[in-house]
Amino acid sequence: MKIGIYSGSFNPIHFGHIKLAKYLIDNDLVDEVWLVVSPQNPLKKEADLAEDLLRLKMAEIALKGEKKIKVSDIEFHLPKPSYTIDTLNYLQKKYPENEFCLLIGSDNVAVFDKWKNYTEILQKFSVIVYPREGYEQKTELYQQMIFVDAPKFNISSTEIRERLSKNLHCKEFLPKKIIEFIKNNKIYPFCI
Repeated sequence: MKIGIYSGSFNPIHFGHIKLAKYLIDNDLVDEVWLVVSPQNPLKKEADLAEDLLRLKMAEIALKGEKKIKVSDIEFHLPKPSYTIDTLNYLQKKYPENEFCLLIGSDNVAVFDKWKNYTEILQKFSVIVYPREGYEQKTELYQQMIFVDAPKFNISSTEIRERLSKNLHCKEFLPKKIIEFIKNNKIYPFCI
């Protein structure tokens, strides 16, 4: 089985994440997508980062009932910060019957050479790149990457947090159950 590893903060998970995972499955690019909730991305600041278990719970709520999209807490059990190569190697060793590939946005292509052991990732795993608004695909730099013509979902978790801070509605970006969960648990400091 070909498993797409979609790592991220998911702070919070939104329709763009879900639609992209479904697109990759529906277009036979992968058999399943595993959303790996990252406790600490070494290339990102932790400002406005909701607690790990709350972000994991939001992902589980948003994906309840999805048969081919799984939520994983694997990086919660690996050394921090979370390095993609360590996660991929661990998964390949634990599940040798599966083929793992990495899903990244075109925004990550520009900084991919800053990732730990990025050449090892390219040698051992397929890297599927989906388009992000405002980021050019640099296929000449990374010939081993597979660029897909997925729809662009012009939404970001940062934008959602900003909207929440201004008391603007987010129903077109977030599942209703996630909005309720955020409010009920006062996940972000500005949510009341």
